[in-house]
Amino acid sequence: MSNSGTFAAAQERILARQAARQSEERSRQQAHETAFRDSLTRLPSPLKLAAPRLSSLWSILLDAEGTRPAFRVGQVDAELLDEELLSLLKTQVGDALKYFKPHVQDDWSQEISLALRALLFKLSIWDHDASYGASLQNLRLTDARRPSLALPKPTKWQKATYGLITVLGRYGWDKWENWLVDQEGGYTEPSETVQRLSRLTSFISTTHSIAAFISFLVFLVHGRYRTLTDRLLRLRLVSPSDNVSREVSFEYLNRQLVWHAFTEFLLFLLPLVGISRWRRWLSRAWKKTKEAMRSDESGPDAMADQVKRGPLSFLPERTCAICYQDQNPSSASEADILGANTGAGGGVIGSAATDVVNAYETIPCGCLYCFVCITTKIEAEEGSGWSCLRCGETVYKCKPWDGDVIVEKGPSSKSGKTVGFTVDDNGENETDNKSTPPGGADSALTSSQWTMADEGGPDGRV
Repeated sequence: MSNSGTFAAAQERILARQAARQSEERSRQQAHETAFRDSLTRLPSPLKLAAPRLSSLWSILLDAEGTRPAFRVGQVDAELLDEELLSLLKTQVGDALKYFKPHVQDDWSQEISLALRALLFKLSIWDHDASYGASLQNLRLTDARRPSLALPKPTKWQKATYGLITVLGRYGWDKWENWLVDQEGGYTEPSETVQRLSRLTSFISTTHSIAAFISFLVFLVHGRYRTLTDRLLRLRLVSPSDNVSREVSFEYLNRQLVWHAFTEFLLFLLPLVGISRWRRWLSRAWKKTKEAMRSDESGPDAMADQVKRGPLSFLPERTCAICYQDQNPSSASEADILGANTGAGGGVIGSAATDVVNAYETIPCGCLYCFVCITTKIEAEEGSGWSCLRCGETVYKCKPWDGDVIVEKGPSSKSGKTVGFTVDDNGENETDNKSTPPGGADSALTSSQWTMADEGGPDGRV
């Protein structure tokens, strides 16, 4: 037999097998329908009237039309990816606008969602007939009213209606529910009209949830319409090509695992490396390099006459430079700060928030700081030394400041000594090295009595 005859015979066998499978499938469906009708005949009489409708519904559910490559998992994942993308963009917008208005993400949450949904709808579904989640799943929207192998694109009115329902409709419904909540959340009881509107809204929301649940169950059977909006507008998510692989790609999961392991390794390694110490070393090296460049520009004579100063040397002594730096993190120069305070009398005006509390002085420069501030800075340097903000010296230690300690001297237990004079026989004045008693020079005593008077006597009296 020739090759053409063998190929024709093989095709005939394949077609025969397909016909046999189709006939077997039809016979199985007929058996199921017959069994279902028999079960309906045993129902009570009120339910027998609805038997034809139930039978037609059962046949529709058993119909396998519409399950070609647009598999259900991809359609559901496309919707989840779209919602995740919206939440990520919303978070980024909130972080970007929080410096202009702190509570913008809470006050304008619905408006931000409306703008993002409208932008995503225009750039994805309106322009390319597929959302970003559907594009990642290799799916796009088609018009299911015209079944054909060409997969016709949705019309403009279908896409416009889809955008009105999913973008403006969702925004309007959220605003309506928030308005009802505000009306019912007051101290007074809401009016009868508001109560009726609230009950009507609850009924509509419950009905929609039930209908969406039933529609999703039908979607799990047929795989045609993912949501109620798709079912209403007859829009389906299908693949542009019939050659669709149903294998799930775990490449993104592998990347996530690698990145997660890498971040955990960095969190384990960085404390051992001591990144803060290297950062301080680099900052000091850069500072020395800038000082050397300045010294080269100014010359050796100017460098010799220059006094070493810190960045906050202009602050008054009562102000803690560390507290001032923490409360004024802006990198303003000394001239800018002094100029800003010129209207208040010139110079930097201290405040109770920046005054030195429990003063400690640094070693060796002797500058004053708060105890908590200076000890925290020195401890953070881990023995490498901290650069003083006032004089620029490297500080390794500190001690309590004793400049405000006044030592009072107590009263002496001995009486003060004075110089006394005696008159000799010749009438000449002679200087006596002994002290004169309180009586003056006229009450002269003998040597023994003078000694006791000087010491206060045995009982403290003369």
